[in-house]
Amino acid sequence: MSENNKNVDGATNHFFQPSRRLPTPGKATILAMGKAFPSQLVPQDCLVEGYMRDTNCQDMAIKEKLERLCKTTTVKTRYTVMSKEILDKYPELAVEGTPTINQRLEIANPAVVEMAKQASLACIKEWGRSTDEITHIVYVSSSEIRLPGGDLHLATELGLRSDIGRVMLYFLGCYGGVTGLRVAKDIAENNPGSRVLLTTSETTILGFRPPNNARPYDLVGAALFGDGAGAVIVGTEPIVGTESPFMELNFALQQFLPGTKNVIDGRLTEEGINFKLGRDLPEKIQDNIEEFCKKLIEKGDQLKETKYNDLFWAVHPGGPAILDRLERTLKLQSGKLDCSRRALMDYGNVSSNTIFYVIEYMRQELQNKKDGGEEWGLALAFGPGITFEGILLRSL
Repeated sequence: MSENNKNVDGATNHFFQPSRRLPTPGKATILAMGKAFPSQLVPQDCLVEGYMRDTNCQDMAIKEKLERLCKTTTVKTRYTVMSKEILDKYPELAVEGTPTINQRLEIANPAVVEMAKQASLACIKEWGRSTDEITHIVYVSSSEIRLPGGDLHLATELGLRSDIGRVMLYFLGCYGGVTGLRVAKDIAENNPGSRVLLTTSETTILGFRPPNNARPYDLVGAALFGDGAGAVIVGTEPIVGTESPFMELNFALQQFLPGTKNVIDGRLTEEGINFKLGRDLPEKIQDNIEEFCKKLIEKGDQLKETKYNDLFWAVHPGGPAILDRLERTLKLQSGKLDCSRRALMDYGNVSSNTIFYVIEYMRQELQNKKDGGEEWGLALAFGPGITFEGILLRSL
């Protein structure tokens, strides 16, 4: 595993910084964060040549299209599990029409747990308490399939208690990280004294394949998605002097848009997972985002007169078009989505993990502002359904 933050172990430099604001009694807070990545770093400038070589594709029209897509995604670097060594061992992954689901799972299952383990260890290190104090685990992934699932494998790898409460959330896609926060929040607030380890881990191994004109979205995936893992510890009533909460999970909301279930479509086949993404996805999000945000803001007792630009924004960067439309629709000031754009640039769209990379950048940004910056904000993610997932956040 590799990590490109200042600390090579994936923990961040925020140990025990005193909260500028007191947590609300009984409300869940994020107490620590961590992240991890596979060792293969892919600069976007090198992606096209590598992808064409790895898939044995000689079609210049496809190459030119991929080059255009790579520029429009705004991604600069990504991490991937896929490597030359894997392709040498499993050359059939680059052969069109070959049944390879068993090989893909043979690679993906251990890879996602290993990334989740490293992200969790970094998070636990920042938290500063014993793993014996972790009472629950929420495990999120759209990249592995097996029984028992990654939740048990991760708990075993970390040496967690055998009576730990486990929740496994599979195949939620890009909104899975915010769903995980909602579930962790509910567990923490309904089990006083509990400490919930939430991990997300994703790899694109299941979807890697040679390009085909009949599957145009394959090129979008090649240009946009990356691999990695994230972890947070969630709990209520932080221990003063021992734990350092930095974000309160004030209220959570999920909503699906009726009649849009086919806009994002994923099917598991003998060749891996196939995705189809409707061109109208950004428009659907744009048409419904303001109403959704209003519902979240209304839950804040002190936010009746709050304007959108009074908030901080942690938005899953599904792609630049979604961020651009959200920014225009809500009339956000320039810079309000910088943390989302930065995460997209540095890591690509890493599905459920990406929201944690955005929140980490947001933590840094708020701590660098005078008086702690904006107190209230929104975490938003979108995925299959079309599903909107959101949390009203309070910076501490």
